[in-house]
Amino acid sequence: MNELVLPNDTNILGNILGGKVMHYMDVCAAMSAYKHARTPVVTASVDNLDFLAPAKMGDIICMKSSVNYTGWASMEVGVRIESENPITGKIKHTGSAYLTFVSLDDNNKPKKVQTVTPESEDEIRRFNEGEQRYLYRKNRRNNF
Repeated sequence: MNELVLPNDTNILGNILGGKVMHYMDVCAAMSAYKHARTPVVTASVDNLDFLAPAKMGDIICMKSSVNYTGWASMEVGVRIESENPITGKIKHTGSAYLTFVSLDDNNKPKKVQTVTPESEDEIRRFNEGEQRYLYRKNRRNNF
């Protein structure tokens, strides 16, 4: 997913607003979850949102997302954000996050999702790391 950073998207320093980045990330991740589940999905949590470098007005924001891990009705989606200066071509890793989505049935109740089947080394690594984060989030929820 690509977006152009426009003046109304920036703060007084000319950097994209963090809330705007979060909105774009949520939309990008939701599309991956939606396509995986083939049902409506809702955002359940956002983990480890790290802003690593600013994106400036006029930059192009490129977001990449993938379903890393699935629980019974939940999906962890990783999002990587890069910004590109279209004049110089310089690309920066702007931010990353993990979002959890829940698949819903026709009654807006959690619905089972198909398990992710990792194939490449990178997919296997993301799956295993996603499983660890899933267990951590589950444990944290149970201790509230």
